[in-house]
Amino acid sequence: MISKLLIANRGEIASRVQRTAHRLGIATVAVYSDADAHAPFVRDADEAVRLPGTAPADTYLRADLLVAAARATGADAVHPGYGFLSENAGFARDCADAGLTFVGPSPKAIAAMGSKVGAKELMAAAGVPVLPGETVTDGTDLAAAGARIGYPLLVKAAYGGGGRGMRVVRSADGLTGAVDSARREAASAFGDGQVFLERYLVDPRHVEVQILGDTHGRVVALFERECSIQRRHQKIVEECPSPAVDEALRARLGAAAVAAGEAIGYTGAGTVEFVLDGREFSFLEVNTRLQVEHPVTELVTGLDLVEQQLRVAEGAPLGPEVTGARIDGHAIEVRLYAETVTADRDYLPATGTLHRFAVPGDVRVDTGVESGSVVSPHYDPMLAKVVAHAPTRDGAARALARALAGAALHGVATNRDLLVGILRSRPFLDGDTDTGFLVRHDPLALGAATLAEGGRRHAAAAALAAQAAHRAGATVLAGMPSGWRNVGGAFQRTVYRLADTELPVTYRFRRGGLDLRVGDAPLDAVAVAVAPDEVVLEVDGIRRSYRVHRAGGVAHVDGPDGSAALVQVPRFADPNAVTHAGSLLAPMPGSVVRVHAAAGDTVTAGQPLVVLEAMKMEHTVAAPGDGVLGEVRVGPGDQVDTGQVLAVVTDPASGPEVTG
Repeated sequence: MISKLLIANRGEIASRVQRTAHRLGIATVAVYSDADAHAPFVRDADEAVRLPGTAPADTYLRADLLVAAARATGADAVHPGYGFLSENAGFARDCADAGLTFVGPSPKAIAAMGSKVGAKELMAAAGVPVLPGETVTDGTDLAAAGARIGYPLLVKAAYGGGGRGMRVVRSADGLTGAVDSARREAASAFGDGQVFLERYLVDPRHVEVQILGDTHGRVVALFERECSIQRRHQKIVEECPSPAVDEALRARLGAAAVAAGEAIGYTGAGTVEFVLDGREFSFLEVNTRLQVEHPVTELVTGLDLVEQQLRVAEGAPLGPEVTGARIDGHAIEVRLYAETVTADRDYLPATGTLHRFAVPGDVRVDTGVESGSVVSPHYDPMLAKVVAHAPTRDGAARALARALAGAALHGVATNRDLLVGILRSRPFLDGDTDTGFLVRHDPLALGAATLAEGGRRHAAAAALAAQAAHRAGATVLAGMPSGWRNVGGAFQRTVYRLADTELPVTYRFRRGGLDLRVGDAPLDAVAVAVAPDEVVLEVDGIRRSYRVHRAGGVAHVDGPDGSAALVQVPRFADPNAVTHAGSLLAPMPGSVVRVHAAAGDTVTAGQPLVVLEAMKMEHTVAAPGDGVLGEVRVGPGDQVDTGQVLAVVTDPASGPEVTG
């Protein structure tokens, strides 16, 4: 039996494994990088071992350090979580060689599925339908390979997943660049830059089947999960069961998944992924680990998949609760990310201090952060998985949307509004979901939860709460409103910035009422109650309560009509903060990977100039317009912060700098 478990991972999944291990009476050992020294998973472990450094290659991808940590603490088993080394056959072998129980499939099974091309060959031999594809080597004729497979095609990392090292190529012209970019990203994320090409189905559904295998030769399918709503090939909404799968199709999918597991002698928890086109499906890959979205399966079956992993690792056969599992109700999970969505549908990771983190409601929250946590640029930007379970799909969607809308998420930009918009959209509720969902439906429109009028109310609440805070801190006449005169109160004025819009708030308290103006128009409001952390406004006969939390010059306002982060605009501008037009600014903190041009080069609008890497993803910063690259201020390997000037483009004809 396992007595002490080293968790070779970080964040949310480390905390998730700890909870089950502790419930089962198993001691836990955490490993942590310098960036994670104060993370909850480190604090909650029985013991913790430092991995010096911050980069994954120096810490969580160092098999030797992980095995040494297990030996030093007397751990007798290792749980790899997901990502990092979870699907690394060499790491599983290292654990076995060190006398450690690896909580996962055998090294042989991992190796068989580690090469996605080899995996497809095995699956085809087992009778599982597969898509045509080809591995890329140094000698591959890309043009010929692309012609054989056909366009559009997908460039995919041969090792790893999560959307990293993946590019869609729609014509031969973009194939070489996509392969090079995917190789670099795969090497950074998984330690191996091998990629392969595969036929790309336009907007299929992404459906996967959870399997469990024991060491006695039994493999069981635990139903399907629908994971079609994705951004950048990474899932953000998952559910069980799929709205597109009936009992007959479920039986076919389950049989194919079991055949896949039996073909490789699978043990532990794994996932067989398929693309579903109508009622026909094709094999994608086997994830030889626990999936991020495993909670939806747990909620509809009542099983604890981590517990099952540990029991299988101890040699126990699958019990009747597994072999006889049934679907009960419906579960939906969303991935809450620290990120912003741009007008060109790019998803930029966000960093900073999470001043407040709280999700209300009867939902499950799997997270690795808490109020006060720092979101760094070094790792995946997922903050939490929020999951709702209800008797019906509509009920789960409503409960999940309400919990997200009422969450206090202060200090870091998130995709919360997008997730709420998806869950409340008619296409989602109708089950019209596939991998093209966020192409057909504009993520900015879906995420526009704070309407113009709602933003005005939020700004008014922020200003009145700030006024109350000032008076609460006053040492003289603390009970009098600010700006009060015995000859008539003076108007007070505060300016906030909400996204790209400035909202001036002008107000004064008078006998029996409030004069209030937000933006260019008056707001006929009654201040029912005003306190530093809560304001109750009645507007057009509707009373709403707003919670206000101020941190770092930002007023975070949460109300029944949405949430807003309002940046207070200083009364006097800082001349040192002025940025010249034409400046290319870093959209997020990260490392400079490549610079594609030099000072003095002529550039055209949209031409890639600088490539940054943050949270294991590459992001290209392009020229804002035609002109000449006047200066380049960064080079490969430089670390940059959000808003830092990378380069400046000037207009060679008129002289002024091109607006960036």
